[in-house]
Order: sequence, then C-alpha cells, then structure tokens
Amino acid sequence: MVDFDTVIDRSNTNSVKWDSISETYGKENLLPLWVADMDFMSPGPVVQALTDFAKNGIYGYTVTPDSLFQAVINWQKKHFGYELNKEEIIFSPGVVSSIGIAIQAFTEPGDAVLIHDPVYPPFAEMITANHRQLIRSKLIEEDGYFALDFADMEAQIMEHDVKLMILCNPHNPGGRVWHQDELQTLGELCQKHQVKVVSDEIHEDIVFRPHHHVSFQTVHPDFADFSIVLAAPTKTFNLAGLKNSMVFIKNPQLRKRYIDIQHLTSHNPINTFGMIGTEAAYQNGESWLEELLTYLEENLSFACDFFAEKMPQLRVMKPQGTYLLWLDFSNYSLTDRQLRNKLINEAQVVLNPGITFGPEGSSHMRLNFACARTILAQGLEQIAAAFTD
Repeated sequence: MVDFDTVIDRSNTNSVKWDSISETYGKENLLPLWVADMDFMSPGPVVQALTDFAKNGIYGYTVTPDSLFQAVINWQKKHFGYELNKEEIIFSPGVVSSIGIAIQAFTEPGDAVLIHDPVYPPFAEMITANHRQLIRSKLIEEDGYFALDFADMEAQIMEHDVKLMILCNPHNPGGRVWHQDELQTLGELCQKHQVKVVSDEIHEDIVFRPHHHVSFQTVHPDFADFSIVLAAPTKTFNLAGLKNSMVFIKNPQLRKRYIDIQHLTSHNPINTFGMIGTEAAYQNGESWLEELLTYLEENLSFACDFFAEKMPQLRVMKPQGTYLLWLDFSNYSLTDRQLRNKLINEAQVVLNPGITFGPEGSSHMRLNFACARTILAQGLEQIAAAFTD
C-alpha cells in the first residue's frame, strides 16, 4: 500500500507551489492548493532508478535509449490503444515548450490560432508571445460539465481563417474527458477547414471511472494527417521538475517540419534524469498509479461533499479527470479581485484565479486536491469559514 496520507514538508525545496507564495502574494503561512503538481512522493521504482543513477557520480552527455522508446510505446498501446513507432516519437523538455514549437512550425506571424475558453493559461501566452492572433471559442455548460460549442468553433474558424487549434484533453481546468464522438466531430470540423490540431494530453492517465481517455489520433486514421499529440509522465507520476515530455507525430511532413523548427534553437536535448524517471515510471509505476487514482477519487468525493454541505451557494464542476476542481463563486457577487483577496486574506488559501484561464473564468477558482487529506480538509475549512457570515 502506498502512503498518500503522510504530509511531506516541501518548504525550502525551491518548490514553486510552496516556496513562491510569499513573493507572489506578499504573505506568509498561506496554504497552497494551486500549482498543478502533487504533494505525493513519486513511485518507489522511480526514486530508486534516479538514486542509482545519481550514485554513479558522472552526469555527462547521454543518448536516448531504445528501452525508453519502447516503454513509451508499450504504455500508450496498453492504456489507450495508441499504436506508435519509434520514429513517430520526439522528446521535448516540456509540453508548453512543445506548443511553442508547434505554433512556430505550423503557422506564420499574424495567423489565427484557436483555443477554448476557459483553458490552461499558457495556451494563450504561447500564441501571443509568438505574435499569432488569439481566438477563443467559449465552452458551454451542460448538466454540470463543459461541452464543445461546434457551431461557435466553426464560425470562429471561418471568420478568422484559423490555421491551428490547441485542444486540451482531458480539459484543464474543467476536468472534462472528451468522448469519442465529440473528438470525431471536432476532427471532422478541422479536417473540413484544413485546421491543424495540437492535442495536449498531459493529463491522460488521471481519469476516473467509468471514463476513459481517448487520444485524438486514435479516433480516425485520417486525423493523424493533420495533428500532433503531446503527452508526458509528469502529471501522472509527479515528475514535473525532471523536464521531459513526448511529441507524437505520425505524418512525416509534419514531423520533419516540427523537428526542423525544434533544431533551430537546439531544443531537442532532454534531461537525463527525465529520461530515467520516465522509463522507470512507465515500466514499474502502474500499481502506484492505480492506488493514486483511488486516493484522488476519495479526495474528490470528500471535497464535493464538503462544499455541498458547508457552501451550497458554491457551484462545483466535478471533474471526470485531472486532480483539479473548478469552482464557481458567482453567487457570492464578488469581483475577481475581491474573490482573490478574500481567499488570500481571510481564508489564507492560495487557489488559481479563474480569470487567468480566459474571460469565461471570471468569478471562478481552480483548486488542486492532490494532497494529503488532512491538508485538503484544512484548506476547505478555511475557505468555508471565510465565506460564512
């Protein structure tokens, strides 16, 4: 049994989640339920593999071993039915940087790039930083979950001559795990209008029963002609600091173009510890992941039950995947600044402001529940106390 209940002190470890709070918010002793990494120890086999390598004492240049490629191929096939060959796998330091490379490879300055609203903030940041036109398509809410507005997407594509769409699947911050038929419609729409797709699937392994992640390129063979898939073990096994991710590109022309742009800044080398951690995780981390998902589901139920009882005015979007909870504070009639200040100054809890995910995120907050249950309970109690008259 894996012990997820023990609280691990991450302070003074240069942790963004824990050690950047005082600089960001100008206050000490705030409880961090924000940055999307977990407060859990990574799988034992990963820790052991990294420790064994560290003891070697020499950290020179390394080649990417065939065993790493095979570990990625085996994981994708077993868990998602996604068939890959070695040459279709490109390694990259991170998903966000891969998005930047894709924008440069498949669009020109001034071209329109479409994302959904709300969505992970670096999508918009990468588009504007690369001098492309940012286009947002609003997600709609149906039965308490986000849904894709295909009519709006097509209207935006046609009006702005969109060249590229960045998809988040599973969705961050709403936790939607897009279904096969939804991805089919989205793919046909992009195929019709010759829009390339970058599918960010970094949360693919954090999916709760009975839902199942569907990788974009498995929906229809033709979709691989105009898309690339981004994946990583970093969210799954808490390896974000090791800086390693994968880019899956089946179309040879797209793959060559991506690699050519990647090489312009020598952005292809990856961290040796990232390679070792990734291989160890995919080869020996499955049982740990199964226990993690059980614990996360229990944390999720705990949080949803708590809010339903203590804060019935709060609207909670229960995720189908990810360890992120999307909270709607609209009924409290606070501006985004007032909401942020109330959580910081009164609840003394740090969440991610919804407005940073796009205009549709106004009056929302994102809460990370991947922590020991005692920490989660403390944070929830502090939030409820702040909103109790």
